[in-house]
Amino acid sequence: MCFTYILYSLKLDKYYTGYTCDDLHKRIAKHNSNHKGFTGGKGDWKLVYKEEFSSKKDAIEREREIKKKKSRKYIEYLISAK
Repeated sequence: MCFTYILYSLKLDKYYTGYTCDDLHKRIAKHNSNHKGFTGGKGDWKLVYKEEFSSKKDAIEREREIKKKKSRKYIEYLISAK
């Protein structure tokens, strides 16, 4: 299984959209670790939304679709509609 997911950081008041075909909980733990990159070093990322896919291709396409909208309103709509 693959996932497209959205994380939220209270410290930054920002959302992060990503995908993984690995264990989702391990992936979130990596986001919360002290690594280089947008999510690194914050430590407060929480999973607020996820969609499950049977293929990596579909998960990537959905991630791109969400990111293309560049809309916080759309992300908050997805979260509230689940």
